[in-house]
Amino acid sequence: MDPLRIITATEGFFTRREAKNAGYADREITAIVRQGAWHRIRRGAYVFADEWKALDTVGRHRVRTRAVQRSLGGKVALSHVSGMVAHGIDLWGVDLTKVHVTRLDGAGRPLEGDVVHHLGAVREDEIETRDGLRTLPAVRCVLETSLQADDEVTQCLLDAGLRAKAFTKEELIVEYERMNQWPFSHPLGLAVAHADPLSGSIGESRCLWLFRIGGLPRPELQVPVYRADGSLVGIVDFAWPQFRLFGEFDGKVKYGKLLKPGQSPSDAVFEEKVREDEIREITDYGFVRVIWDDLDSPRRTLGRFESRMRIAG
Repeated sequence: MDPLRIITATEGFFTRREAKNAGYADREITAIVRQGAWHRIRRGAYVFADEWKALDTVGRHRVRTRAVQRSLGGKVALSHVSGMVAHGIDLWGVDLTKVHVTRLDGAGRPLEGDVVHHLGAVREDEIETRDGLRTLPAVRCVLETSLQADDEVTQCLLDAGLRAKAFTKEELIVEYERMNQWPFSHPLGLAVAHADPLSGSIGESRCLWLFRIGGLPRPELQVPVYRADGSLVGIVDFAWPQFRLFGEFDGKVKYGKLLKPGQSPSDAVFEEKVREDEIREITDYGFVRVIWDDLDSPRRTLGRFESRMRIAG
């Protein structure tokens, strides 16, 4: 095995010096990169093209953060969206083209190549290590990212941090109140107040945001439905008992996660349909199902819920 493969198995990348130590000359390195077998992710840092291709956007960002930390050493800690990646928090609507760090030495330019340098007070007890990456606390990273995001993205990020149990609602409130005194911060109070760990996915958070800005009553979340014998039929994403109405976000990835050994996606879809029919029969509730495309047509999607609520009213 190429010794560089051993390095990438743990680090995700290798340096030019490591390649030379493995016996590759400068001309060979340049030629291999030109041929496309290796991919240069930043100055002096490389990955195997096949390994890079297999990574999603978040995985590629994580590799870049490792390369940046190797280069900058103890001068920085990952923060903002890069800290969220280190903490394993779901992301949506954020830019992952730059690695974000907070300077621990007070130096550095705001923007340097592929790295955004932030200045801010950091206590020594705030520096954490996650999977070998030095980072600021998850709650701070999420709030700092939210300061640069719109309201919908902010709601999704805050919910994601709570869902991942990276911090509690109480910790979120305390950190927000501390950061709210910072210069150039803008109010996140409404998003913080509505942040909920029961939101099961980014899609569900987008639905909750839509219900909020559309003026719909806030639903109950993750509501279990039982048979007469006490056995569980399923858990519904949203419920409005006053309107005898259920709502469900139906992301395509959901069926991949639900697949049992030997089960096809069509089998999972059919099983979900049977579950929904049984819930209707037991509860006599209406059912509105939302998919990703519906979230791009907010007025029409709100109208579907409003129509059912008027009928029930």
